[in-house]
Amino acid sequence: MKVVTGIIVLLLVAMVGFVWGALHWTYSVGQRAGYVQQLSHRGWACKTWEGELAMVSVPGAVAERFQFSVASDAVAAKLNASAGQRVALHYEQHKWVPTSCFGDTEYFATDARVIDP
Repeated sequence: MKVVTGIIVLLLVAMVGFVWGALHWTYSVGQRAGYVQQLSHRGWACKTWEGELAMVSVPGAVAERFQFSVASDAVAAKLNASAGQRVALHYEQHKWVPTSCFGDTEYFATDARVIDP
């Protein structure tokens, strides 16, 4: 019985460690510039901010879409306030996040600033 309990505790500690590592270890960091096309607070049990940035290199070209998640309500408020303006979105990429309760994508927006035209 002690062996079974020890194995269960060990597995739980390993799972918690894996989730912590996936959320705190950054695979890549970068910036994307474009127009916030969509930002919504969605989910059944775990509500997350999910957005889409339309990146256009030249006027008239087809926009590339960059999908991202936002963990902070403050960053989501900045993005909502910048609707219709060109923004620079700073993001971190976290690989192997185990559940969509943390976000639907592996790209997490950490800051946003309006780019002057």
